[in-house]
Amino acid sequence: MNRNKTRELLARHGISAKKSLGQNFLTDANILNRIVSAAQLGPRDGALEIGPGIGALTEKLAQAAGRTVAVEIDGRLLPVLEEVLAPYDNVEVVHGDILKIDLHGLVERHFAGVERLVVVANLPYYITTPILMRLLEEKLPIRRMVVMMQREVAERLDASPGTKDYGSLSIAVQYYCETDIVFGVPRTAFIPQPNVDSAVVSLTLRERPPVSVESEEFFFEVVQASFAQRRKTIFNNLLARYFGKAGKPKGTGGDPNRGKELLLGALQDSGIDPARRGETLTMEEFARLSGVLRKALAGHQSFG
Repeated sequence: MNRNKTRELLARHGISAKKSLGQNFLTDANILNRIVSAAQLGPRDGALEIGPGIGALTEKLAQAAGRTVAVEIDGRLLPVLEEVLAPYDNVEVVHGDILKIDLHGLVERHFAGVERLVVVANLPYYITTPILMRLLEEKLPIRRMVVMMQREVAERLDASPGTKDYGSLSIAVQYYCETDIVFGVPRTAFIPQPNVDSAVVSLTLRERPPVSVESEEFFFEVVQASFAQRRKTIFNNLLARYFGKAGKPKGTGGDPNRGKELLLGALQDSGIDPARRGETLTMEEFARLSGVLRKALAGHQSFG
């Protein structure tokens, strides 16, 4: 679907892009083909698309996959999608919010018997991270995600320790996936044109995480706390999170030095210099620290 056809279709249905929904319609056929190629879809595979818009990518997915389901929040676009996708009997459009619908139920209803489930989407920039994290945390039987997003966010997903882009999002996504920035997409490929460039990222779901943790919830909590203020040391960030500014165990009138001693001990036992910043720690170091700190806090009467 080229730029002229996109404009004509939108005009005929009396539709303009909604800024509040982050709508930018991709009009470059070459980029659409490259996205589908990166997804490596076959006739036994299922494709889940989020935010199909006017169906430019959906149409390509219908041609490549055995089954395609597109979740669209904007009811205005349903007649457009019905028109564009009329030639295909292996596509279904679901009207709903991807952050609220029953994802496990959707997969069970629409993708029973498929060989692989792949998410392929041009994600709305303003909710890219919540969508990704929900798809990952729900533990759905997804094998791969090929998704377009803001270039800056793509670089954060793929970042390594010690770089400016490395943070809690990098660790969260890399815990679940192998990440790869496939190619960049200029802002001129969209109607309307966004203010930033984009990138297509391939996320291959791991069979098992690269590190072993006793509690995923506490592991991610420690990671988030360590990046609360990037300029602060890991010691100061964790001290504020678990013991408050005064360093005393929360909810008690205990010795204000007790929290500092406990945290310093946990860092020492983990082999981590308290003066380091969160951005320098590897996932393995965060996993080790979360295990040691969890036990140290659990052994303290104020924990929980």
